[in-house]
Amino acid sequence: MKALLSLGLLLLSVTVQAKVYKRCEFVTLLKRHGMDGYRGLNMTNWVCLAQHGSNYNTQTTNYNPGDQSTDYGIFQINSRYWCNDDKTPRAVNACGIPCSALLQDDITPAMQCAKRVVRDPQGIRAWVAWRNHCQNRDLTQYIRNCGV
Repeated sequence: MKALLSLGLLLLSVTVQAKVYKRCEFVTLLKRHGMDGYRGLNMTNWVCLAQHGSNYNTQTTNYNPGDQSTDYGIFQINSRYWCNDDKTPRAVNACGIPCSALLQDDITPAMQCAKRVVRDPQGIRAWVAWRNHCQNRDLTQYIRNCGV
């Protein structure tokens, strides 16, 4: 029993550790998953968004007291519209996923949901971090020296 408890605690500690991507590692992953050019968005937009939203950290969350929603994961996807955290009032869950899926080291669900967000009429402008830090700016620095 003691061994099972120790194993359970070990597994729990593994699941809550964050993956913090290196910039070029993140660029390569985005490229491999078809994010570059998706809906006309150059990859630099995604990298800039993740840099300013989460600093490439999969476990980043930010609570928004105004509407009682939370932004989750590497892309800071909001629980009001895109995922279900069982806490946000009047949540829509347009990506059809639990918000916890956005906090995994494997960011495949986060990339799929981010693609869903940009298919919405607001597009990438849905992200405040993108509007404040990336919109109408030269973003070439975000992929510089990454071999893409």
